[in-house]
Amino acid sequence: MTGANDDDPDSAVVTRTRAKTKRPPLYKVLLLNDDYTPMEFVVAVLERFFGMSHAQAFEIMLTVHKKGVAVVGVFSHEIAETKVAQVMDYARRHQHPLQCTMEKE
Repeated sequence: MTGANDDDPDSAVVTRTRAKTKRPPLYKVLLLNDDYTPMEFVVAVLERFFGMSHAQAFEIMLTVHKKGVAVVGVFSHEIAETKVAQVMDYARRHQHPLQCTMEKE
């Protein structure tokens, strides 16, 4: 039996380093409490724009009401930005001062 020949081009080992891809940062979408927006409207917003069930939306609405703010979802920058814009536009069209913001997680 013969040993491996270092000069043999067929026996070369090729190593390739892979660049690690970094996950994009995520953003929390927050709803803020106010004294004028009806609770039912907040529940409707959570169901419509965040796909929550009525029970989930009701729980989050109570958190917003009691604590003043609640995280309603975590998304990529573009999606979070779109959600905030949709909620703000919807609230404005219905003449409610509901505030929605986003912050980096």
